[in-house]
Amino acid sequence: MNVFEIIGPVMVGPSSSHTAGAVKMACVSRKLLGEKPANAKILLHGSFLSTGRGHGTDKALIAGLLGYSVDDARIPDSFRYAKEEGLTFSFGAINLGEMAHPNSAKLILTGVSGKKLEIVAASIGGGRIRIEEIDGLKANFSGDYPTLIVHNQDQPGHVAEVTTMLQHHFVNIASMQLYRSRRGGSAVMVLECDQEIPEEPRKWLMHLEGVTKVTYLSLIDPEEREGVNV
Repeated sequence: MNVFEIIGPVMVGPSSSHTAGAVKMACVSRKLLGEKPANAKILLHGSFLSTGRGHGTDKALIAGLLGYSVDDARIPDSFRYAKEEGLTFSFGAINLGEMAHPNSAKLILTGVSGKKLEIVAASIGGGRIRIEEIDGLKANFSGDYPTLIVHNQDQPGHVAEVTTMLQHHFVNIASMQLYRSRRGGSAVMVLECDQEIPEEPRKWLMHLEGVTKVTYLSLIDPEEREGVNV
């Protein structure tokens, strides 16, 4: 651990977990969507539900969906800025189960093109987060690295195809996790990388037999990607 994990990040808001973490959860969800969100349904769990409004969690989540950083002075007025940008949103409650972190939320997003994405994420302290589900499938990553998520059928060869592709494009894997529902069933690869992954090989993955979905977290905001090959 370093000192910033102990005292928390430089931020706007009273709580690193309920405010800064909420901003980051939503900001990472926006990047996973890959475009500006047009509508968001946000379901709060546990402490986020019971004490979140007093900590500004609701405003923090909307600020993250707008792409704001945790120290952005606009966070307290995020509802107004969302209206100006045409982002509609609603809040509700959800019970994610006893094993879920108390600072958790489910975000159901629709992008400006109609693209949809569902994320379950948790704020785990000190402004750090964990993405736990993508479109109902298990995941476990921090959002601090460019991250490739590949949904596929559990068949031989898929892991080798993905890792070989990354090697050919000089992308180093920082961590890799594999999940599957059962032998031969649905599987997920989560690869946190040291470099951004170009768009072309990601499109190539989508055409592989047995691959059902490819989601990519770029650390570059969707609005900043023009002219950048990611």
